[in-house]
Amino acid sequence: MPSLFPGLGADGRLTLAVFVLATVAWIATPVDDTYIALGAGLALTSTGVISSQTLFATLGDETIWLLICAFVLAAAVTRTGLAGRAAAFLVSGARTVRQLVHLTTAALVVTSFAVPATSGRAALALPVFLALAKVLAGRERLVVMLALLFPTVVLLSAVATLIGAGAHLITVNVLWEQTGQRLGFVQWLLLGLPLAIVSSHLAAEAVLFTTTSRADRRGPVHITPADIEAHSATPVTGPLSTAESRCALLMATVVVLWCSEPLHRVSPAVVALIGAVVAASPALGTVRLKDGLKTVPWPLLLFMAATMAMGVALADSGAAKWLVAGLPVHAPPWLFLTVVVAVSTAAHLVLQSRSARSSVLVPLVVVAAAAAGVNPVAAALASTAAAGFCHTLPASAKPVALFSDVPDGVPTYTPRDLLRLSAVLAPLTAGLVLLFALTVWPLLGVPVLLEAHP
Repeated sequence: MPSLFPGLGADGRLTLAVFVLATVAWIATPVDDTYIALGAGLALTSTGVISSQTLFATLGDETIWLLICAFVLAAAVTRTGLAGRAAAFLVSGARTVRQLVHLTTAALVVTSFAVPATSGRAALALPVFLALAKVLAGRERLVVMLALLFPTVVLLSAVATLIGAGAHLITVNVLWEQTGQRLGFVQWLLLGLPLAIVSSHLAAEAVLFTTTSRADRRGPVHITPADIEAHSATPVTGPLSTAESRCALLMATVVVLWCSEPLHRVSPAVVALIGAVVAASPALGTVRLKDGLKTVPWPLLLFMAATMAMGVALADSGAAKWLVAGLPVHAPPWLFLTVVVAVSTAAHLVLQSRSARSSVLVPLVVVAAAAAGVNPVAAALASTAAAGFCHTLPASAKPVALFSDVPDGVPTYTPRDLLRLSAVLAPLTAGLVLLFALTVWPLLGVPVLLEAHP
């Protein structure tokens, strides 16, 4: 065995074996991703590569708590129907198909601040889509276009915030463990929101042109809040209810506190915890705590905790450095980032879970970037942002699958529609991520070269 891994110690060999087996299992078996990750974490602990304290401490990480509390807050928003009211307000201003597309896109981007994880945002947006589909009955291609638009924007706009996807929290923890640099909510927002806005609206244009004809786009659109309310389970017109007012004030306060972290120095996880306690309080809340906690994706949190432990093992055992030791380190930074973005964009074809993709790729990307003289933060962000593209097949992402089979006989997209969009969107989003990594993020404090980093 040592002869197969020259220069790698016993802990490194064990870690590498567990990492490879877990990756193969994620790709090639129907076994639940969380079960595989827990098994890998247990194997690393039982063999002494990492301590039990390291394994269990990941569940207490503040990013885990941030996600738990964010889901409770999202449950409060969903319970009041506030999201549907906001969406109706936005789309009712549309008078053309293009305006409808971009107003819908803007509304979906905003949801990244209130609802964590892409699957949660897609579930929240589905009733709004169904209401729009019924209002647009008789214009089938527009409905099909919206069926593609919703999951596309949900996936690409997730990069806007730290809570947009579990993969972001994995990336933040890998960077902290391997480089000692921690990206906060505000810094992620500064880097991710411009990319989310640009990529979402460019993707909206791509969806519009790949699924509709000029005649489809030429017809006028007139949607009123009353039209949406006729197909909505909650009111979208009239004055805000007491619960809606409380929830809107609470969410605005939480988002403002998240965005002003450099001023008050209160951790985003603590802010989220305060918000969750208020949202579930008997006097001021809009959701019971046990109901809010039921919406938390506990398997995802266990998956994140276990893969964080795997990342620690890869770094501490030297396995990550050994894996990338044979890579060419004298390639220009733009070429290195191009390879990272290309691999991350294509990774959804073999690893359907976005979190699993980051768990596999980011630890290796961080080590390889340091060896190549590239800023690990820029490389990790580029990899994570590029991995947000997963539109090739309906099974490539949960939001895409959710809108591929909608209820009530509403027309939706075909696999051919999805492939046509994917052929345009894959190079478009990959090129945009590379452009931001090389030109925009350096202006925002994340240089390309490692030497330029403070």
